[in-house]
Amino acid sequence: MPVSFPTLDGRLAFRERPLRAHVMHQTWESLLFLHWRWDPADIQRTLPPGLHVDTFEGEAWLAIVPFYMRGIRPRFLPAVRGVSDFLELNVRTYVHDEQGRPGVWFYSLDCNQPLAVWTARTFFHLPYQHARMSAEASHGWIDYRCQRRGHSAESLFRYSLAETSPPAGPGTLAFFLAERYLLFSQTPRGIRCGQVHHSPYPLAEAALEAWDVNPLLQAGFSDPQRPPDHVIGSTGVDVAVYPLTA
Repeated sequence: MPVSFPTLDGRLAFRERPLRAHVMHQTWESLLFLHWRWDPADIQRTLPPGLHVDTFEGEAWLAIVPFYMRGIRPRFLPAVRGVSDFLELNVRTYVHDEQGRPGVWFYSLDCNQPLAVWTARTFFHLPYQHARMSAEASHGWIDYRCQRRGHSAESLFRYSLAETSPPAGPGTLAFFLAERYLLFSQTPRGIRCGQVHHSPYPLAEAALEAWDVNPLLQAGFSDPQRPPDHVIGSTGVDVAVYPLTA
């Protein structure tokens, strides 16, 4: 079966709200996107059959993304104090399937809410990891810390976000990296696709004072031995989450 490749029209089409019912509400806040250029062949070797590395001008990208999760709740239930707000840090790359659908492949998702870890592993088959995490905001700066269970290394990201600017223009690198509305997961029934819906990210310049690559190393990648090649942030978006499909 020949492989289809994503088109710009196809990428834009997934911004539209799906016609089926969503299953969860989420809010993602104070996101920091740290991206490194990566060898596409190196990325491809890590992907399961049926997924293909997605590239921009021939280059693949690997990312660390720390952020706040707020108001997480099933569709018909209210948010719960002490349960619905937590932190998440993911390691991700960008892929497409054989139908040409562009999305995200997660290598790990560190989280400090045990119920969220169980839910994501059970119903979405995502590689969530238990972690001790904290985020303190002061004078416009966020000190974001993450230590995965069973690992001695603690990651520190110190960043600030400037005032937001318009969403990324279609066809730009920022659009390629940020505007992702599909994820893929490996399930007992094979690769499945999940979709989210939100308004396009309001992007913001991000100042970065501290960062490390521990999450990349934990995912099995080598140390890039350089700062991120692309840094951007977002104040956040409200999100509708949809169930996995084939």
